[in-house]
Amino acid sequence: MPATSALDSVVEAVLSDVAKREAIVPFKEIKARSRDMAPTRDARAALLRHGCSVIVEIKRNSPVFGPTGASGTSVDTLARDIEAGGAHLIACQTEQMRFDGSLADMAEARAAVELPMMCRDVIVDPYQIHEARCYGADAVPLQVGILEQARLVALLDRAESLGMAAVLEVRTPEEADRALEAGASVVAVNSWTFDTNDLNRNAFAEIAPGLPSNVIKISLGGVATPRDLIDAAACGADAVLAAEAVMAAGDVLAATRSLATAGQHPACPSRR
Repeated sequence: MPATSALDSVVEAVLSDVAKREAIVPFKEIKARSRDMAPTRDARAALLRHGCSVIVEIKRNSPVFGPTGASGTSVDTLARDIEAGGAHLIACQTEQMRFDGSLADMAEARAAVELPMMCRDVIVDPYQIHEARCYGADAVPLQVGILEQARLVALLDRAESLGMAAVLEVRTPEEADRALEAGASVVAVNSWTFDTNDLNRNAFAEIAPGLPSNVIKISLGGVATPRDLIDAAACGADAVLAAEAVMAAGDVLAATRSLATAGQHPACPSRR
């Protein structure tokens, strides 16, 4: 798979950070800690609610939009507002380099609510899977386009062995095929390119029809309004992920509620 310099630099930075953390807490220790954690919350069930489920991502910063409107609000407050607004799952951006996130943010958010928590990061090493579980992740993303197939399968199996849902992110039909070959049961179509941060608003509509009916489908990127959610659901989305649209809304609770209400409206397309 061809790689861009931007992609390479991100992956190299991630691996460098992982090596530093592993020098402090060895792999054997982080692995043991992760297997001693309390059971995960059921992310799959949260994604299979009637209607179209809503995932809201806590994000301090963005390489596209810059600091979010919620950057000055505490993570626990954001998490509670998202839960009160009716979201079904919370995602937390933990990548430090481009998003100013952290695993500590995710742990703080999860401790404040009862919802399942999705780690949002560039995960390329087994250490990160165990580390995410130690900080409370109930679901982790695996970006198909940056992983060789054998590594993709290995990371998926490792995440599921810890009771987490592995969400395989794809951007092309070819990547969707690879996700299915790896054994994906949850696929997120990411409308944002990894290297250039361009938005393809048609990505979900182009890819989702080729996914089997038993695969949980998430529309990730470009969902800002209830109309966007309804359109995604009409194309087969079981859930949508919204980030900037909620974080920049000024009232996180109200913005979440607007999407969640649309997702549970009787007119919203649903697999049930």
